[in-house]
Amino acid sequence: MRRKRVAVIISGRGSNLRALIGASEKPNYPATIALIISNRPGAEGLEHGIASNIPTLVIDHERFRDAPNPKAAFEEQLNDILHANEIELVCLAGFMRLLSDDFVNSWAGRILNIHPSLLPAFRGLHVQRRTLESGVKIAGCTVHIVSSEMDAGPIIGQAALCVQPDDTIESLTERILRLEHTLYPACLAAIASGSAKLIDGAKVALECASVPISTIATPSS
Repeated sequence: MRRKRVAVIISGRGSNLRALIGASEKPNYPATIALIISNRPGAEGLEHGIASNIPTLVIDHERFRDAPNPKAAFEEQLNDILHANEIELVCLAGFMRLLSDDFVNSWAGRILNIHPSLLPAFRGLHVQRRTLESGVKIAGCTVHIVSSEMDAGPIIGQAALCVQPDDTIESLTERILRLEHTLYPACLAAIASGSAKLIDGAKVALECASVPISTIATPSS
């Protein structure tokens, strides 16, 4: 089995990166984490790659602040490095920058992201605060293919849990994060193996039940 070469792009501690690395170490997993990139030099997540002997590098977006188009300059170097390393799929894992339409379109259907809500609900930032303020009873996370609109690309998989009466922002965030660590590797595997396919750029068709779609975690989760 030829495994797809994946780059994971981070900005912070990289807990989902660690989950993806752990899954990729299994011999039957259809993807290998071939490269880890951070836009922040001090990102804790880089240590996960170093510990697993995965090539890591930093493309500090601040270095391009004086360029005529800082975002374009940053993304040009990012794109060159991805191609130089023969990357086939990109996973965003806590990458705290918006990618341009040009970059997303050049990698159409090949960039995955995870978001801590059941999209299309609660796009953007401060998700768990907004979730608790809204009074919804079900929360969760979504893995989707990145599109030019923020947090709006075709959904690959979702996992859900019940919001508890005593949940705080911190407790809900932590419980959803545990779901993310299972969901993201499952969705990457589905895309890498071809059991999940993008149809007409608008939706993802699943050929098997390998991706959790509406898994409701128990209250103790």
